[in-house]
Amino acid sequence: MKKQYLNLLALTSLLLTTSPLLAQRTLLHCGNLFTGTGNDLQPQMTVVVEGNKITAVQKGYQSPSGQDRVVDLKNKTVLPGLIDMHVHLESQTRRGGQIDAFTQNVPDVAFQAASYAKTTLLAGFTTVRDLGGSGINIALRNAVNRGLVEGPRIFTVGKSIATTGGHADPTNGYRRDLMGDPGPAEGVINSPEDARKAVRQRYKEGADLIKITATGGVLSNAKDGSGPQFTPEEVKAVVDAAKDYGFVVAAHAHGAEGMKRAIRAGVQTIEHGTYMDDEAIELFKKYGTYYVPTIIAGKTVADSARMFGYYPALVTPKALAIGPKIQATFGKAYKAGVKIAFGTDAGVYIHGYNAKEFEYMVEAGMPPVEAIKSALLNNARLLGMDAQIGSIETGKLADIIAVDENPVQNIKTLQAVRFVMKDGKVYKQ
Repeated sequence: MKKQYLNLLALTSLLLTTSPLLAQRTLLHCGNLFTGTGNDLQPQMTVVVEGNKITAVQKGYQSPSGQDRVVDLKNKTVLPGLIDMHVHLESQTRRGGQIDAFTQNVPDVAFQAASYAKTTLLAGFTTVRDLGGSGINIALRNAVNRGLVEGPRIFTVGKSIATTGGHADPTNGYRRDLMGDPGPAEGVINSPEDARKAVRQRYKEGADLIKITATGGVLSNAKDGSGPQFTPEEVKAVVDAAKDYGFVVAAHAHGAEGMKRAIRAGVQTIEHGTYMDDEAIELFKKYGTYYVPTIIAGKTVADSARMFGYYPALVTPKALAIGPKIQATFGKAYKAGVKIAFGTDAGVYIHGYNAKEFEYMVEAGMPPVEAIKSALLNNARLLGMDAQIGSIETGKLADIIAVDENPVQNIKTLQAVRFVMKDGKVYKQ
C-alpha cells in the first residue's frame, strides 16, 4: 500500500512538471505596441505571457513552439490595461434613480454592481479605484479577487466620509423621521474625534483608501454644491489617521476653499476641482497633489439636468451650473502644470464609456499621448502598483488591451476596445 502511495505521488509530481497546460505560453503578435514607458509605438512586436505575467517583449513575430498559443493582433495597436481612478460600481445614472435607496435590497445592488464591473473590464479598464458606495464595493472587490466575478482589479474606499448634511451624508433628502443622526460608522463626522473613528471604521471594514467629500456636490439632494464642508482640523484629522492605517486620501471638491483645505492637509488627489482658482493651482504644484478631472461626469450631469424630472429639484440647478465648467478647469490646470490622474466618475454616466474622457481631455489641450499615459503609469504610481501594472514590461502583470487604430493619432479608437487580457486571462477577443 505504501509503495502504491509513493508511486502515485511520483506520477502526480511528473504530471505537474510536464503538464502542457502549465507550460503553455501565450504569444501576442502586435501590429503596433504602445508600452506606456515612452511616447512612440513599436511595430511588429511579440508580447510573451506565461501565467499572469509578461515574460518577454520582443521585436518581430516570434514563432510558437510546443503548446504555445498565438493571439493574432497584427492589425491592432496593443496597450497596457487602462486604469480609472474614480468610479462608482454600485450604481448607474437613470431618471428618478434616487428612489433606489428605498426600493433596492443589498442583493439587488450586488448583482448590478457585478454587471457594471464586467462592463468596465470589457471596456479596457483592468484596474479601477471605486470612490464610494455602501460597502458592497468591498465585497465586489473580494469576489473579483477570488475569481467569482469578472471585473477589473478594484481598490475601494467602501463608504465615503462626509459631514452632517454634506455630500455623501446617506440620508440627505430623506423625510425627517427617516433621517436619524448617522455618525462615523455610517461615514458622517462632525469633529476631529469623529474623523479618526470614521477612518478606523473604514479600516475595520476592509477599505483600501479613504475618500472625503470636502465640499458640497452635484448629485446629493442638498442645496450647496461648492462650499467647504470640513473644517481644516477635521480634514487634518482624517489625513493623519489615514496615515496611521496605511491609507491615502482622495478628496471630492468643487469649490476652491474646500480643495485648498484638503491639499494643505495632505490628501493625495482632488476629484472634480470645478472652481479651482490660481491659489489652488499653486497649492497643487507645491504639494504635488494630483488632479482627477472627471470631465465626462460634468458633461453628463449637465445634459441629464436638461431633461425634465431627471434629477430632484435641488440637484438640477447645481448640475446645470457646475457640470459644464469642468472641462475648461481641466485645460487651465493642465496648462499650468498641475499633475493629472485619469478618472471619470463612472456611474454618474453609463458604465463602459470611460474612454470618452480621453477625447474630452484632448479637446481641452492635452496631447493624446499624455492623456493615455495619465491612465497608465501615473495612476499605477498613485495606487502603489507601478512595479506591477501601468506598462507592458517583462515581469509585470499581463494586463493588456488592443484597439483598431493608433490612439496617438485617433484618440477615439480607445472607445472601441477589441481585446482585453487581465492577469493573463483573455476576457475579450
